[in-house]
Amino acid sequence: MLSTPPSDPARSADDLNEQIRGLMARTGGRLSETQRREYEVLVVEWAAAVRGDVVQAA
Repeated sequence: MLSTPPSDPARSADDLNEQIRGLMARTGGRLSETQRREYEVLVVEWAAAVRGDVVQAA
């Protein structure tokens, strides 16, 4: 089961980055299959949040 909460459009790129860093710190960079899926979800959400920040700035 993923420990990442469901997608929340209010999560900022900074919040998502903190979650990614926390996951990597907890695992020492060695991810299980489940953790890898969690990481992938977080990275996709982070990328979308970054794109949203860029669009808002433009």
